[in-house]
Amino acid sequence: MPENTSNKMDIKELYKLYQQHPCITTDSRNCPEGSIFLALKGESFNGNKFALQALEKGCSYAIVDEDVDEPSSHLLKVDDCLQTYKDLAREHRRQFDIPVIGITGTNGKTTTKELIRAVLSECYDVMATEGNFNNDVGVPKTLFRLNEDHDIAVVEMGASHPGDIKTLVETAEPTCGLITNVGRAHLQGFGSFEGVCKTKGELYDFLSAHDCPVFVNRDNEYLMQMIQERNKQKTARGEEPLDIYYYGLSDSQDILIRGEVISCAPFLKFRWREQDHEAGYASEWMEVQTHLIGAYNVDNMLAAITIGYVNNVPFEQINHALENYVPTNNRSQLTETEKNHLIVDAYNANPTSMKAALDNFRLMEVSPKMAILGKMGELGDVSDEEHQKIIKQLEEARFDEVWLVGEEFQKALCTQPSSLTTLKVFHDVEEVKALIAQQQPQGRYILIKGSNSVKLFQLPELL
Repeated sequence: MPENTSNKMDIKELYKLYQQHPCITTDSRNCPEGSIFLALKGESFNGNKFALQALEKGCSYAIVDEDVDEPSSHLLKVDDCLQTYKDLAREHRRQFDIPVIGITGTNGKTTTKELIRAVLSECYDVMATEGNFNNDVGVPKTLFRLNEDHDIAVVEMGASHPGDIKTLVETAEPTCGLITNVGRAHLQGFGSFEGVCKTKGELYDFLSAHDCPVFVNRDNEYLMQMIQERNKQKTARGEEPLDIYYYGLSDSQDILIRGEVISCAPFLKFRWREQDHEAGYASEWMEVQTHLIGAYNVDNMLAAITIGYVNNVPFEQINHALENYVPTNNRSQLTETEKNHLIVDAYNANPTSMKAALDNFRLMEVSPKMAILGKMGELGDVSDEEHQKIIKQLEEARFDEVWLVGEEFQKALCTQPSSLTTLKVFHDVEEVKALIAQQQPQGRYILIKGSNSVKLFQLPELL
């Protein structure tokens, strides 16, 4: 082993060391005996400063990318710890010859990932991303959970800047994948909607380059444009087109799995079938009563069905998984309290998901309806415009009560006052909590949606 931090090891050597000490920690407060500490850096922390402390706490080795004051044969120097983390994770992933499903998208990727996990788990031992560990630290962390017991992996990948997905697919090396959708989110980081499409499309680029199959929502015009562009490129190079499995609500000739929404009263009920127009074949319709709120979730369901179908999960077991899936983490949940019926989607909000949530709430055959909406973050120059669009949508929906939280809504209303007589505006969640304590709303169906930073997740226990 190297005697000081001026010596460096390549990935192959580091991976051999990992095989002897198969536990990597990036938190100096959690140092299992015999583990390897990897010194990551961020805006407010520098793991290099805790490398020696990690060794003292029980780590066998510490990987650093800065010189440490006290050289040690157990300190291993690399050029970039984060890149090393990703490279090691990729080396670990390559030890397993199993399907790896890559998932990205603006909205619905975590719900879709959980539905796919549920369907595939009917027949396989599935390793899937936990929570939303979908960034350049979370994806390696996920890959290191792979072991010889797993039959298939489902890896979620998120992005907020150009090139993010390219980095993640090069780490996870998926064998197939899907983009749930593309929408107007993180525009401050991407620069434009076109930037969103380009970055999400980096998953298609990887799958195309490696001749891997893709799963595509046939009804999504943006995804169809992205797929067609890549097929044109492959044709121009004299290559075979992408292997595509389509799903959707339309009756297009090339759709493999077709669905129809039956009702949302308030939970989504839909039906689906397998079809092959060329062969003149279609299976019997199968109905599924879900525990999800929102007709928009039918796309997520159909994605999971299609992936389950292609991986030979029997129809009955696909339905069993979908009917028994119960959402968590404030995603499309209906919560019954002693006072109200709460539709909680307080984890994330962008113009696309907010519009879908409001459309669905408007169509629900329940009353009275109350919407508590938090601001949408990271929209850059279009923030005022997008918040005005939501206010306009609320005016058309005519809910019984509307509470808007955040200065972005306040700015939008200053620019374009609203005609809503049921509207209240709050600076932050603390003001909302104070009014709830005063008014004690009861007997309402309440939609709670906003960016996580608004902290609307604190409201359900009060309502």
